[in-house]
Amino acid sequence: MKATNAVAGGRYSLERPLGHGGMASVFLARDTELDRLVAVKLLDEHAASDEGLRGRFVREARLAARLSHPNVVSVFDAGEDDGRPYIVMEHVEGETLADLLARRDRLPPEEAGGLAFQAAHGLAHAHAAGLVHRDVKPQNLLLREDGTLKIADFGIARAAEGTSLTQAGTVLGTAAYLSPEQALGEDVTPATDVYSLGAVLYELLTGRPPLEVRSLDDLAKANAIAPLRELAPEVPKDLEDFVMRCLARNPAYRPTDLERELAPQTTQTRQMPTAAPPAAPEPSRRKLWLALAGAAVLAAILLAVTLTGGKESKQPPPTPRAVPQIPRGADAQEQARNIAAWLRSYSGR
Repeated sequence: MKATNAVAGGRYSLERPLGHGGMASVFLARDTELDRLVAVKLLDEHAASDEGLRGRFVREARLAARLSHPNVVSVFDAGEDDGRPYIVMEHVEGETLADLLARRDRLPPEEAGGLAFQAAHGLAHAHAAGLVHRDVKPQNLLLREDGTLKIADFGIARAAEGTSLTQAGTVLGTAAYLSPEQALGEDVTPATDVYSLGAVLYELLTGRPPLEVRSLDDLAKANAIAPLRELAPEVPKDLEDFVMRCLARNPAYRPTDLERELAPQTTQTRQMPTAAPPAAPEPSRRKLWLALAGAAVLAAILLAVTLTGGKESKQPPPTPRAVPQIPRGADAQEQARNIAAWLRSYSGR
């Protein structure tokens, strides 16, 4: 099936190549039965010669087909053609994050955080289903034209683990995004994907991956990662802390809830504090205070008339007694009670 327009499994007509990795090629194809465009990933001949890899490729593709999530590329079918396994996937019209970085070099923090949040959402779904991607990198993160991010290549990444190709030192994916435990041949867990996503987010924010390595050996011996804000001072401190924890060499120190920690970094998911409702609408409160002020003025007039009114007397007028001010209440109700008490005491009633 090297030629364009070859048919995979008698159903999928390959139209043109979309990309090529270290172990497989991806073609735009047409499903001749359903008359729709799909993406067909075909394992290369040198990889297909490994019986263990070929069997795992199909088995893990079937597991990936169980995933149904808006941030994961759907797997429709899998099979073999002329001894070479293939996977039929949803065709995503858009570009990879690698293409995006090539065009823009780096992204502002909110945009980068929003893309990482979508990836974290898809990874959380996969982890809940018992799948670890193991090859999260910009080339495997597809950005649709409407802004939706989709994770691709679950099957090939998982199938490649522990094969003779890995033992021979072949880099299965870009080494800069692989976790230290992968480089050392240790067991992988969801924390492995957390490291890789942190490496992708680091590059989205700074324009370069956290480590410049060319092989698994280089990764295992890599030095400390430069603090993110040394390269991108505009990145908020909280976001830098999150990325650097993702890149911790010890998996136990990496975040375990990516969605919760990334949500505040994007305007689309930021939770705004809920304010307590006011005791009363502002116009009603203003009217009440105006009424109380008017009552106080009226009370003062009545008191003045009471103290100075009546018939003339030959006796010298008594010295007017001091009238204290109305005590101010803590709220409108207490103020009303204070005015009523003041009136009873000083209006002569």
